[in-house]
Amino acid sequence: MASSVTHHMLARPSFEAPVKLLIVVAPYYKEIADALVDGARSEITASGATSELVEVPGALEIPSAIAMAERLSNYDGYVALGCVVRGATTHYETVCNDSSRALTLLGLQGLNIGNGILTVENMAQAEERANPADMNKGGGAASAALHLVALARKWGGRRTTAGFKPEADSLLLADISKGSSPA
Repeated sequence: MASSVTHHMLARPSFEAPVKLLIVVAPYYKEIADALVDGARSEITASGATSELVEVPGALEIPSAIAMAERLSNYDGYVALGCVVRGATTHYETVCNDSSRALTLLGLQGLNIGNGILTVENMAQAEERANPADMNKGGGAASAALHLVALARKWGGRRTTAGFKPEADSLLLADISKGSSPA
């Protein structure tokens, strides 16, 4: 006899200031990746946030791309998307464990990351989980990132900009660092 399981979904967070997320996707299984991205973008848009998308070769490169973006850009959070299907070798365990561990370590350093890297036994499981009309794991990963952004803003304040540094602020900082006072 199958038991009935219910899942509690948190209410969508709201934001007083703009939120910009970076979606990092490994499109090795293109149809699965596209469905994950569609689900993520729908959730991001529904929350009033914006996003950019970058592609990387595989799931192992997703944490590196997120770490690079954190150092070199200014995103409020990140959505990690991809799919790893079990094969005949131990490569599956390596990719699943290492990508998940790296994302967790980045999260523990303060990055707001929603992990939507599917780890499945077969393509049928991947299709079910990626489908925005079914399990919508791309949307779930975006939701997780947005909830973490909301917590970070609640506890630590928001970043001064959402994804870019206005030229006026840059010039003002340059003048101040040269010893000039703003006019």
